[in-house]
Amino acid sequence: MTELLQPGDPFLVGMLVFPGITPLDMTGPHEFLSKVPGVEVRLYWKNLNPVTGASGLQLNPTHTFLDQSPIDLLCVPGGPGQIELMADDEVLGFLRRAAATARYVTSVCTGSLLLGAAGLLQGYKATTHWMAMDCLNDLGAIPVHERIVCDRNRITGGGVTAGIDFALTVIAQLWGEPIARAVQLALEYDPQPPFTAGSPRTALPEEVQRQQDRARPVRERRLASCKDAAARLDGSPSLLGVAEVDG
Repeated sequence: MTELLQPGDPFLVGMLVFPGITPLDMTGPHEFLSKVPGVEVRLYWKNLNPVTGASGLQLNPTHTFLDQSPIDLLCVPGGPGQIELMADDEVLGFLRRAAATARYVTSVCTGSLLLGAAGLLQGYKATTHWMAMDCLNDLGAIPVHERIVCDRNRITGGGVTAGIDFALTVIAQLWGEPIARAVQLALEYDPQPPFTAGSPRTALPEEVQRQQDRARPVRERRLASCKDAAARLDGSPSLLGVAEVDG
């Protein structure tokens, strides 16, 4: 068990932002993690130009990949723009460099597939959005159908809104449950959804089918990008020795 941090201890969270990101994958964890005293959250991209998310929301990167500050917790959100990055050497190189010294390597939604494409989930249990779970095997990860999955210093969250539960899990692991509970209360995170359609396990079968049909073109592109990434990993020597810290 890693010794808990104290509120106020400096702690750098580095989050990837990119065109086509699902903003809530990033903004949910950002809001919760930034409430812990001492935490600084930086948004990384290739340049400092605004990026447009999948919903049209613009986000402003705060740092570029040239920043050399050691990141304590690397977090990779997802979104349809993830597909285009699966073969982007500049992005994957940044993730590998950051992960080599990070205490925790984490993701939300299909951000786990980018970690996988960088060779950072091989042999680790992981989760992702329910419509992308079958991609994890290709990338050497062990798929687990849970909202949050912790395996050593890897923490992965399921689709989109799981990012909030992910952030509370991280806070509890690093600073302790009382701090996590205080942040939850401060932000009044008391989910009471009006419907039970938030998971394929609870949604009506016809609702699940409609969603799968609607997302089929994106899903097919995502599967192809994962298989291509897996082929590149299979043809490469070990990419790096990533620091492993028990969470």
